[in-house]
Amino acid sequence: MASELFTPLPLGSGAVLPNRIAKAAMEENMAGTGQLPDQQLIGLYRRWAAGGTGLLITGNVMVHAEALTGPAGVVLDEAAPLEPFAEWAKAGKSAGGAIWMQINHPGRQVASDMPGVVWGPSDLGVDLGKHSGRFGRPSAMTAQQIEATVKRFAVTAARAEQAGFDGVEIHAAHGYLLSQFLSPLVNKRTDAWGGSLENRARMLLDTVRAVRAAVSPSFTVAVKLNSADFQRGGFDADDARQVIEWLSLLDVDLVELSGGSYESPAMTGRATDTRTQAREAYFLELAKDLVTTSPVPLMLTGGITRRTTAEQVLASGVALVGMGTALAVTPDLPNHWFNGREADRQMRPVTWKDKPLASAASMAQVRRQLRRIARGSRPRPGIHPAIALLGEQRQQRQALRRYRAWLPTRLKAAGHRHP
Repeated sequence: MASELFTPLPLGSGAVLPNRIAKAAMEENMAGTGQLPDQQLIGLYRRWAAGGTGLLITGNVMVHAEALTGPAGVVLDEAAPLEPFAEWAKAGKSAGGAIWMQINHPGRQVASDMPGVVWGPSDLGVDLGKHSGRFGRPSAMTAQQIEATVKRFAVTAARAEQAGFDGVEIHAAHGYLLSQFLSPLVNKRTDAWGGSLENRARMLLDTVRAVRAAVSPSFTVAVKLNSADFQRGGFDADDARQVIEWLSLLDVDLVELSGGSYESPAMTGRATDTRTQAREAYFLELAKDLVTTSPVPLMLTGGITRRTTAEQVLASGVALVGMGTALAVTPDLPNHWFNGREADRQMRPVTWKDKPLASAASMAQVRRQLRRIARGSRPRPGIHPAIALLGEQRQQRQALRRYRAWLPTRLKAAGHRHP
């Protein structure tokens, strides 16, 4: 059926996406031995590729082996073997679409039981009320640590290109490190990386420059940015507009808009701010405002499940529609849409009043479906959130034991602990 959804999207680097539908990054936490992609993760992406999605963006790949968003996170640093990543890239492109690697550093959003480092722009911990102990207490980064981290992003991007990925997406949303530097609530520095928005954006802009310099001109570089943090006094839409303008001067091909963090989990539809309470396309109203001034194409992610909603997003001027949970329930949803059908089922909603716990349960539900898809099984989105959360906690404990055993060997092989 004719629709703008199924028209190509040319990007500034020269790349052309075959359609306007993207699988947005979801944190799969499915790394195999050595924090590497294994056959389970590769199989998952092969199945998504066959489902008609024009672009697959991987779950966040860690640039620093000592700082993971979860114990089963994939790590691509200077010491990682490239062969598993090359196989991952090949699977993602197996049906003619593109695959980008999302690259990330968690900063202060590191679980308190994880080994390694917990860093932030300042020493302010994540405030989750009674759940605050879930995360470690961060130390404020030194200038040397900031500069070393920027280089890590560049190394990971260069190695992603060597492995055959079509691009990278630098994660500067959802309360992770680069987002922390952007936030006036988290970044209390008084040096060149704090204070004004220009200073708070310095680490992100330096990272983009370093990545762009490390890859070829035809390699896509995108950024994931919060349209707003949904916290009073935090990073807001006016800040996002200015940062997008700065990014456009650095040959960024696309900016993906999302929102929220663990403290205000708008990305799961559970924000403390009423502007995301719409049932679908949580951030569309903010995107409509930003798209009028954006000099780069925008991608919108957050709660999109129906074709009519996706078409409304494109009609607003947004260039690319991103979906996460919908593709965890119906991995071939783009093919459904092309043939005039909708998703067979929806994920069971989590209605718990405890927002941090509800957000964790929602992510656990999604990961359970991803593992089923990876095994070749049909998703079961009706699973009770509590059962999904308990199962996820078991998975995480096993992964944590593996990570704790692996990290010392990686550090020993490197000969020192990185700055």
